[in-house]
Amino acid sequence: MAIRIRNPRDFWSGVMFVAVGALFAGISISYRLGTAARMGPGYFPFVLGAMLVLLGVVIAFTALKTDGPAVDKFHWGPIFWVLGSIVLFGVLLKLTGMLVAGVGLVVGASMGSGEFKRREVLILAVGLSVFCAAVFVGGLKLPIPMCPGFDYFERFSLCRV
Repeated sequence: MAIRIRNPRDFWSGVMFVAVGALFAGISISYRLGTAARMGPGYFPFVLGAMLVLLGVVIAFTALKTDGPAVDKFHWGPIFWVLGSIVLFGVLLKLTGMLVAGVGLVVGASMGSGEFKRREVLILAVGLSVFCAAVFVGGLKLPIPMCPGFDYFERFSLCRV
């Protein structure tokens, strides 16, 4: 008897949940688990990983019994744009400061969308960068540079935070 996957999208989602849950549960075993009353550092990740495995198994088995849509073509472009922007943000943060790197992050990640509109993205990028600078540097006092690390910018009080 051959097993027929009637809902491929849900089936592969369930398999992905099982894989990620098993990975977390497997890694957390190397830490002390403890008990529910006295939790160790591995208890919470283990329980969440086990719950994710259980959820994935239920979703995958349900996909064998119900009809559903096929799996769409995998879109690599948006993934590379978003992940590349995050990596570039991490590399450029010390060199250019939060304001410039933040704008680069938002603009780069937005390039992965098919609905890129330059004006809207620039407004969003500047707004998010200013908000993050205010929260993380101004409010939480994290030692993140605001401006590029050149002497020219040191005369501005904003850059000396």
